[in-house]
Amino acid sequence: MRIGFDAKRIFYNRSGLGNYSRDIIRSLQTFYPEHEYYLYTPSLKGSIPFNVPEGVQVSLPNRSKGKLMQAYWRSVQLTKRLNADGIEIFHGLSNELPRNIKKTRIKSVVTIHDLIFLRHPEWYKPIDRNIYRAKFRYSCKISDTIIAISEQTKNDIIEFFGVDEHKIQVVYQSCNNLFKTLATEGDKNSIRKKYALPGEYLLYVGTIEERKNLLNILKAFKTGNINIPLVVVGRKTRYFTEIKHFIETERIKDIHFLNEISVEDLPAMYQMAELFIYPSVFEGFGIPILEALYSRVPVITSQGGCFREAGGPSSVYVNPSDPEEISEAIQYIINREKLQAEMKEIGYRHALQFSDENIARDLMNIYEKLVYGS
Repeated sequence: MRIGFDAKRIFYNRSGLGNYSRDIIRSLQTFYPEHEYYLYTPSLKGSIPFNVPEGVQVSLPNRSKGKLMQAYWRSVQLTKRLNADGIEIFHGLSNELPRNIKKTRIKSVVTIHDLIFLRHPEWYKPIDRNIYRAKFRYSCKISDTIIAISEQTKNDIIEFFGVDEHKIQVVYQSCNNLFKTLATEGDKNSIRKKYALPGEYLLYVGTIEERKNLLNILKAFKTGNINIPLVVVGRKTRYFTEIKHFIETERIKDIHFLNEISVEDLPAMYQMAELFIYPSVFEGFGIPILEALYSRVPVITSQGGCFREAGGPSSVYVNPSDPEEISEAIQYIINREKLQAEMKEIGYRHALQFSDENIARDLMNIYEKLVYGS
């Protein structure tokens, strides 16, 4: 098969959608190298580093009009290139498809990551909500198959867009392979020294924004008088002002904020943590949970939503709006070494089902059914 992908996020998004897209391409090329893969991006100027796998072709606009009007090329002109390249199936990896894909014979798949902007509209500007709603709804309508990254996202697509559930397939995400290898003691010591990490610590990884709920972790530390340092890894947003005010007002100590962390250093940071805390209010899936489970770290995360899908049977689930419950969960786990060992082992076994091979197989089954029939 000749399979095309909307690759803009691969070359211009360092996290989230970019990681998902890059992992998909690597996995498919690794386990199904007999197919031809084309990555379509309106530009490579200023792109982030990505080692394009051997045998994968990158395709750019070949006319000045396409280069100057990148959004137009990506949403309208792209289908001409797809036809010229003999593409049999096109996969929009980040919620979008070319507007006229339905007028071609090319089968189309779109991955919908989440509908948080509809579930929690208060976190988004009205103009952004309207744009996202129009794009996502249209892509769901014209696609041959919709991939949801969790049962939660599948249910949201059905609820908000009225899509027939039989059109939606759940294919989970994996995480970077770096998290699947244990760091050596030398590597850990080097990372600890590099970032001045405390001897023992609890860990939070995620953008510092309201949805991720860091403030309630800090309130849990205050409520339970927890005196273990907390390491916070994530980009700061305006929400950090509220975090800083609470820390200063309540005189919370031993909170270590780290921003610019390379993905290569992050696995060791996970593996040295006593506990990973992720009481996010809402997610499409929750990749940091999977990273922690692969790192053999006990996990506390939120009740409901997609969190049990990612966290499995060993994680501890709390009400993310209740700092006291978060505090009790932290203390319950920290004081029980046997429980920690069980959580690590069971959590790791749960994470193994999200392997690159399994994800690639599930995707290829969808592609083959669309192109060749059942």
